[in-house]
Amino acid sequence: MAIAQLDCVTQLSKIASTSRSDLKFTEESAFNAGDIKVDLQRILFIYSHYKQATVGDVNTERPGMMDFKGKAKWDAWNGLKGASKDNVMKAYIAKVEELKGKYGL
Repeated sequence: MAIAQLDCVTQLSKIASTSRSDLKFTEESAFNAGDIKVDLQRILFIYSHYKQATVGDVNTERPGMMDFKGKAKWDAWNGLKGASKDNVMKAYIAKVEELKGKYGL
């Protein structure tokens, strides 16, 4: 897949920061991903857990076959279908805290 990891991290961090502000876990566990190259698996983990916690189950159609980035994000989010908000919030916070510790943020 030809996705620049840094670009993907930047885009996902923008998405996370502009979504619903009533969920404090995003603010408390957010980190500046612009300086860090995080592998795609971690990015998709963070994205999918954030979306499941803030929106719930996937509510859109799967993107078209040429939208590789959109399909990867959709598939990751759809993989959490039926997961509870509390469980995905806890997993999200744990992963972000792990990355903060690993990269000294």
